[in-house]
Amino acid sequence: MQNVLVSDFDGTMTARDFFKLAIQQLLPPDVTNFWSEYRAGNITHFQALKKYFAEIRKSEAEVLNVVDQMELDPALPRAVADLRTAGWQVIVTSAGCEWYIRRLLGRAGVELEVHSNPGRFEEGRGLLMELPLGSQFLSSTLGVDKAAVVRHHAESGRSVAFAGDGFPDEEAARLVPGHLRFARGDLADVLEKHGEPFQPFSAWSEIARRLIGGL
Repeated sequence: MQNVLVSDFDGTMTARDFFKLAIQQLLPPDVTNFWSEYRAGNITHFQALKKYFAEIRKSEAEVLNVVDQMELDPALPRAVADLRTAGWQVIVTSAGCEWYIRRLLGRAGVELEVHSNPGRFEEGRGLLMELPLGSQFLSSTLGVDKAAVVRHHAESGRSVAFAGDGFPDEEAARLVPGHLRFARGDLADVLEKHGEPFQPFSAWSEIARRLIGGL
């Protein structure tokens, strides 16, 4: 394949982020504000998520119910198949946890290359997320260096598109041409603020249609 679509997962392939849903439904109301610690520079983005996820004390069934509420784009399986037919490889890059990513993709019958933080759920201990220490794209702050994934494929001579919705996606998004840069949410806001061109989208499957249609 000559073309690669590198895509974020939470809030990009899905309607909602697991982290935000977890804050609302899975964590105790008096949980420490680890996000403030992250914004203050005291801990990394990865450490903040790891600490939050480890505070989950619900059952696995309750956690999986929240995973379902992320709402994977229902048109994603067909979109992935159409992209492959058109010569596009889809690669997922996420600062979240591979535990729920694999479950949602598996339920949809979709097999993709995924670069994310491994983890496992243990009742009474929460969702235990770890750094992907064996990955060539390891980031000590996010877990996965999305920009490194984009560079790797661009340096291989492939055309690379990127899709994302959050602040951690900015560096990777800036590495691809504006017509191959798909953004919504916080990523769209920051790109717009800096006058960077991008393609807005509301559902991930829209990206596939545009890439296949030649934009």
